[in-house]
Amino acid sequence: MTTNDQNAERFLNLIRASRRGKFKVYIGMSAGVGKTYRMLQEAHGLLKSGIDVKIGFVETHQRPETRALVDGLPVIPRRSLFYKGKQLEELDLQAVLNLHPELVIVDELAHTNIPGSKNEKRWQDVLEILDAGINVISAVNIQHLESLFDEVQRISGIEVTERIPNRVIQLADEVVNIDLTADELITRLKEGKIYEKTKVETALRNFFQPDKILQLRELALKEVAVQVERRVDQAVMSPNALRHDRFMACISSNPQTARRIIRKTARLASYYNSRWYVLYVQTPAESPDRIKLDVQRHLINNLKLATELGAVVIQAKGTNIVDCLMEEVEKRQITTVCIGKPHFKLVQIILRTFAFNQLINNLSGSDVDLIILS
Repeated sequence: MTTNDQNAERFLNLIRASRRGKFKVYIGMSAGVGKTYRMLQEAHGLLKSGIDVKIGFVETHQRPETRALVDGLPVIPRRSLFYKGKQLEELDLQAVLNLHPELVIVDELAHTNIPGSKNEKRWQDVLEILDAGINVISAVNIQHLESLFDEVQRISGIEVTERIPNRVIQLADEVVNIDLTADELITRLKEGKIYEKTKVETALRNFFQPDKILQLRELALKEVAVQVERRVDQAVMSPNALRHDRFMACISSNPQTARRIIRKTARLASYYNSRWYVLYVQTPAESPDRIKLDVQRHLINNLKLATELGAVVIQAKGTNIVDCLMEEVEKRQITTVCIGKPHFKLVQIILRTFAFNQLINNLSGSDVDLIILS
């Protein structure tokens, strides 16, 4: 791409950004902290100030205090459709676009739409609404961030199925943490302000334990701090300034290890507000005619995950993985390489140890850092 092309593309992106709606996200450590309540409070304040505010989709979870705040706010009727014999309701994306309010409230950002909807995920609906020049206020719990999947699973023991790419939060113009202490949250639960009374005991034995809440609270606070720092950097850095940190995650076709490396590198890159890459080197043993179909499917899914998290995916071919890695490190001006902890099999120990030592020796002669991720 020539310099003129780059300047034209940069100017086009500025025009698009000026037309795009503003995006505000409320983040919480768990259900029941008051995200929806705060959104609705803000909506009432904006409505009184003359802003054309409408509710696109709000989930009150039958909480009386939250339901009361819906009264007096204009509501865009939901789209009703049948799925597996049940009548269900979704955000009516087309109605929002047609009515084109100044601002729309869209709850449950990580929600998966009913099959047959235009978009698979609600966050994709929100991006369409923003692209149409409509401002959006939304909410999400910290456990739904894709890069935190492994950490949340370790803390809570729960495999969160509905997740959003980190780039969705990074697109937000404002990120606000709704914070409560563990004691305050548990008190709200016991008072029946989060779930109905029949579910309280089960919740207290599982998700709503003080140690788990504290760890999730820490994740939420860190995420908002990172987003605030990102905004500060964007505000004070000159348009021509370059970020010098560049991370590269090197993955294999091993599905579990690759996913963990991708998510952890995504967190590091987000923390340092840096560009990052994911490198997969296809050796002759994993050529299309030799790689197992299930392994190939997992590999494709992992590369897709990397793209969703904001990485530039690089697929190289070669017999020597270290040589391919070093070539890309030099070409992309990488500052930090992230790899998984080597798992040696007895039969391969000599070969693997040689490859690992070769990598260490190559990197030690440069200014590139190496991070070994568990």
